[in-house]
Order: sequence, then structure tokens, then C-alpha cells
Amino acid sequence: MSLYASLFSGVSGLAANSSAMGMISDNIVNINTVGYKGTQAKFSSLVTESNSSSYSPGGVIAKPQALISHQGLLQGSTSATDLSIDGSGFFVVSNQVDSQSPDATISFTRAGSFTPDDNGFLQNTAGLYLQGYQLDSNGNPPTVNIANLTPINVSNFTITAEATTDVAIRANLQSSQPISAAVTGATYNAGTAAGSMAGYDADISAGIVPATQGTKPDFQTNIQVYDAKGGVHTVTFAALKQADNLWNAEIFVSPAGDLGVQSLPGTGQIASGQIAFNGDGTIDVSGTSAALLAPLTINWAGGADPGLISFNLGTDGQSDGISEFAGESTVISTTANGAKFGSVIGVSVNEEGIVTALFNNGLARDVFILPISTFQNPDGLTRRQGNSYTISDASGEGDLKLAGKGGAGLVAPSTLEASTVDLAAEFTNLITVQRAFSASTKIITTADEMLNELNSIKR
Repeated sequence: MSLYASLFSGVSGLAANSSAMGMISDNIVNINTVGYKGTQAKFSSLVTESNSSSYSPGGVIAKPQALISHQGLLQGSTSATDLSIDGSGFFVVSNQVDSQSPDATISFTRAGSFTPDDNGFLQNTAGLYLQGYQLDSNGNPPTVNIANLTPINVSNFTITAEATTDVAIRANLQSSQPISAAVTGATYNAGTAAGSMAGYDADISAGIVPATQGTKPDFQTNIQVYDAKGGVHTVTFAALKQADNLWNAEIFVSPAGDLGVQSLPGTGQIASGQIAFNGDGTIDVSGTSAALLAPLTINWAGGADPGLISFNLGTDGQSDGISEFAGESTVISTTANGAKFGSVIGVSVNEEGIVTALFNNGLARDVFILPISTFQNPDGLTRRQGNSYTISDASGEGDLKLAGKGGAGLVAPSTLEASTVDLAAEFTNLITVQRAFSASTKIITTADEMLNELNSIKR
């Protein structure tokens, strides 16, 4: 009978609106949950009639529709490990530090409020550990697949030093510099301690003033370099005018005792030759000694690996390095890479998902890269505890990609993705669901009154 069916229809209305109330409640209480994706109740009618000669009410059912693919507002943060994704995709997380553990469950999230735990592993507020790929010494990741994922640890980096490999010198040698008496008198000899500029420096470094050997340079500048152990050394570039547009040059380590092997005994000389200049004061690389331009092997004392340092004296025909103009001899700038021994003081993440370790000696080293997982139907993912999701038949298999590649979004460091819940819309839905629930109760009370009338026919 349709009266009984009406009762069941009203009950289905109560159940459907109660379910919708639960979804709205969840949305409202998660208004401030990082990366939370709202859920909407979609109502669908239930039909029980089998022909058009009579009508039998079926009622209604409420089905949840996840809005996982909707992106929330990205809000700034002061933490370098607060991360969000600008675009499609999810961070890969695990409930265990070791994602390859049999008890580990891989899931996906956009809740990027990661902080180090007591062992330095990054985990979000739900206790899920961020996963990524460890980069090799050349900054390259392994094959992009789940089997190569490893937890991100921001404190497990070894202290490090970096040897100097490149030195650049910008300086002017005075074109009007008088030719030294050591040149005119032929006493200058770069191949002997007694006649070289390196020999003169060896005496000065030993405290012999005035020097009893060697030739005093017309110009010199000191550059700080580092060996493979982070030891600090001084390398000197010295020049002595030979003729117009031609200067003698020597590169030596001071003091000479910093060298384990001395190619010119008694001095720290590591290279000597001549620098030629064009008539416009720019360097003439073709006329400059190859020994000054080639990488120089330096055998350090103290057990450090031999260093290989290239000295950049400038571009042929340009004044971006050593030049010879009428102005006084002067150093414009010197730069050298490398760094002394240092330890980790923090990390940074760029938009490509590269995690960089920052050391207190000024070095920065790329150590991890974060993959982004994308899905054909992200709204079909299965919701899990902690604002995370797992793969389902509806979502399709996920694809691990590098940030910005193949439709994956970019990583937005020092930001957090806000909840997608619109509080005004939720309160509006709350009112309509409440009214619909009340209306369903009226169906039940009205059908009850009608059934009571039927019962009173026979008395």
C-alpha cells in the first residue's frame, strides 16, 4: 500500500538528510584543516514502481561526492618545510619511516605541513612521513618508481667541505710600469728560487726582510683556496713587466710548506709563464703561456687529496680578467669556489621539488627530489585517516612524476594549502538539509494519521 510506502519514503528522507548533515558537519569542523577537501551530498531518487498503472514511492538516497581535485588557496608560511602543490598531484607519504616495510602503507596527500620528528624525518600533522628520491653526487635521481622512494631526513646529512676548483682574477696591470732592473739585468729567472718571484715570497714568508733571494714582483694579489679536507690556503698571483704588452707571471702557494711536493724546491711555485696583451689593453690568450691557463695540480701537505684548480685570467680580446691599461696596477676582484668544513643548518625546497641542504660554511647541496603523483580521476581516491588518500578502482593507478612534468603541479615552498570548504555555502546547506529533514518527519506523521483513520473505520 502506498501509505506504508510513504512511511518508508519519509524514513529514507530522514536517513539521506542525516547523511548529508554528517557531510556538512565534517566540512565545517575541518574549515581550518590544511589541505582538506570538502564533500558534497548528492541526492538520488529511489524508484520501486514496475509499471505506469500505479505509483509506489521509493524515496531518496544521499551519496557523498568527494571534491578532491579542487585546489584550495595557497597561504604563506614561515617554515621552509611547509609545502603545497600549485596544480595537480599529491605528495607521496607513508605511515612508516621505511616505505618498503611490509607494514608500510603508501598514501597520497596535499596536507604539506611537514616538520622534522626527533630523528629528523619529515612528517605531517597526521604522522605520515614524506617520501622522495635521494640524489646522487651529481644531483641525479634514480629511476622514478615507488621501489626507489626513501623518507626525507633533514638532519642526516654529513658535515662536508668542498675543494676549490676554479679561481677568477680581475686586475689591471699598469701599462706605464717601468721595466724592473731584474728584467733588464737578466737576473729574473722563474725557474730558480734565487731568481723567481716565488723565491722572493718564500723569504718574505719566512720573515727574511729584506729578502735575500728572488725577484720582487711589480704586482701581486692573494687568493684564499680550500683543499679537499676544507683546509684554507693562500695562493698568490704575481706579475713582473717584461716588455710592452708582455708580463711575466707566477702562481705560487704561500707559505711553501703548505705543499707536499714542491716543483721548485724552496718555493711554493705551481705555475709560471707570460701574459700577452693586445694594443687596446685586453688580454691576448693566444700569446699567453698555456701553463698559466691549464688546470694546475696542487699536491697539498697534510694528507689532503691533490687539488686541480683552473685560473680564469679573462676572455680573449676582452677586459673581463687581467688587463693592461694606463691606470695603476690594482685588483678589481678575485673569486674562488670551495668551502671549509661545515655542518647542516637547514634545508630549502624549490618549485621543482629539490630539497637542498644548507651548510654553515655557505655550501648548498641538492640531496632529495620530491615526486608528485597524479591520477586520471583524483575524485575517485579512497579517503583515509589523516587527510590522505589511497588508490581505488575509480581513481586509476597513479603516475609518479617530477614536479612540473607531464601535468604534475609545481611545489610551492613555505606555503600551505587551505581547506576548500566555503563556510557560507555550508551554513546555507545546513539550513536546507534541516528543513528537508523536518519535512520528512511531516511525511511520517501525516502517513501515521492516515493509517490511524483506517484503523478507526472498524470499531
